[in-house]
Parts: sequence; C-alpha cells; structure tokens
Amino acid sequence: MRKDTLVLGIETSCDETSAAVVRNGREILSNIIDTQIPIHEKYGGVVPEIASRNHIEAISRVIKFALKEANVKIDEIDVISPTYGPGLVGALLVGVSYGKALAYANNKPLVGVNHIEGHIAANYLTYEELQPPFLCLLISGGNTMLVLVKDYTEFEILGKTRDDAIGEAFDKVARVVGLEYPGGPKVDKLAKEGIPNIAFPKTHFENSLDFSFSGIKTAIINYNHNTKDVNKANLCASFEKIITEVLIDNTKKAIEDTGIHCLAIAGGVSANSFIRKEILNLQNEKLKVYMPDMKLCTDNAAMIASAGYYNFIKGKSSSLNLNAIPNLKL
Repeated sequence: MRKDTLVLGIETSCDETSAAVVRNGREILSNIIDTQIPIHEKYGGVVPEIASRNHIEAISRVIKFALKEANVKIDEIDVISPTYGPGLVGALLVGVSYGKALAYANNKPLVGVNHIEGHIAANYLTYEELQPPFLCLLISGGNTMLVLVKDYTEFEILGKTRDDAIGEAFDKVARVVGLEYPGGPKVDKLAKEGIPNIAFPKTHFENSLDFSFSGIKTAIINYNHNTKDVNKANLCASFEKIITEVLIDNTKKAIEDTGIHCLAIAGGVSANSFIRKEILNLQNEKLKVYMPDMKLCTDNAAMIASAGYYNFIKGKSSSLNLNAIPNLKL
C-alpha cells in the first residue's frame, strides 16, 4: 500500500496568511487562515508594506496552529509547498522564505506552487471524483482566464483578460458607488436588492476567447457621473448581469471548441452568488459543473497544498534558491 503523503501548504500572496495540511492532495486535515481585511479596510485596499509586515507577525503562529489542528508534527510532513507567485512580492517573500527555512531545517522536499494552480486545485478538495481533463473558468482579483486543464500539472490558456481582471472591475465599481473594501462581496450583496435594468456594453473579440472589462468599468463610471439619483442597487445588478454574460458567452465557446463537457470555476470571484447561480444553470445532461466550497474560493493554503502534492508526485521540486515571482504566469 502506498504511503500517504502529507503536504504543508503556505499561502502569503496577498492579505491572507494561511497554512494547511492536506493528505494526498484531496483531504484537508487543517486549513488556518489569518485575514488582514480589517487592517486594510481603512485604506480602501491592500497596502503591500503593511501586508508584508503582518505576514511576518502571523506566519509562525499560523503554521503552528495548522500542524496542531491536523494533529501532526513537522517530522511527519512529507512536502513543504509555499506559494511563490503571482502576488505581492513582499508578501510572497515571507511565505517563500519561511517555507525554505522549514524545508532546510527539517530536511524536507520543497515544492513551490503557482497561486493560479492552487485556485484550480481547490476543486480537487471539494470533489473527490474530479480529475482532468476539464475546463476551468478562473476568476479572481488578479486573473481572469479560461484554462484547459489537460493534467494535474499541465495547462493551456484558451483565453485571458486583456486589461482588468474581473476582481479589479468589481472593486472599481464598488468604489464608484461608494462601497467599502473589499468591494466584491459588497457589490454582490447590494445587487440582490436591485433590478438589472441598465444597459451596458460588453466586449467580445473575433476568433478569440479573451476578455475585456475596462469598457464596462468606464461605462459605469460615466453613467454614475452623468445620471441624477442613481439607484446603486440597480447599477450593481446590471453590472453583475452583463459581466456574467461575458463569462458565460466565452465559456460556451470554449466548450464548443474543445468538446470538453466538464467545467470547473475557481478564484475569489467564484464566490459571487449571481455568477455561481448562472454558471450552475449551464449544467445539463451533457455538461457537468464543479464549484469549490465557498471557504476554498478565496486565498487559502489548502489549495496550495493540493497543487503542491500533484507537482510532487509528478517529480517536480524546488531548490533552496526558490524566489518570489510577482508576475508568475500559469
């Protein structure tokens, strides 16, 4: 019988200090998340230097809690997997440095993980039966892309944003209507009180599955400035509707082009209730839709540990020269 593999995942790419222990890439033994949202709220967004300092303060404590909750000692860990990009360079360096030190001190393999791979892997933690190949619509604060997941560590980007990521668009719309950081959940909540009765443009590219969200962002800014007595709930509802239509239009094309009828969504924006509902409506006798648990949509170390496991069993490893790469690509 094959020995179980325990991976300690470390996530510090933005404003969440997280550590998790995952068994065999699928079973979460612990997933500790120390959020900095209350710290950054008063600034209206993440302040990189403040984020880095808070990671330094929290990381040792968070890792100890993760090991304790999993009821394992560091000696029992088989692999240490920190996120090394993309993200804020200072924040990434905290996790990468701590992970390298742990690996060196305890003579453990080090496997750096791409944060985007981690978001995709969140689905493996929710669905034991899910395995490649499948399509993944990845929608987050820093990325928007359609990915063909050929294997656990092999990906092909079918389409990506040419300007703003969808999460950035949500945050900018939130600021326009006067909602506080973090904007995405607040837009989602307010939109439930509104009617999507405002027409906004949507951008499509001929013979391409790429996305563009700068046009709708500009249209909403202009509408807000030029319209008296703006109904903010209707504005948010209309924004969600048009942006979701763009996602679904491209996703349908990807399904048609590839012939793959298995779709997963991933990333922080996949927690949006309207987007989840509309994408779930795509499911039929031919198309199977997967959505990660809400707690696994936003940044967390369990998804990093899962991705680290699949890279490890594929024979991948990182040297102690591993460095943070803030603009790392999939």
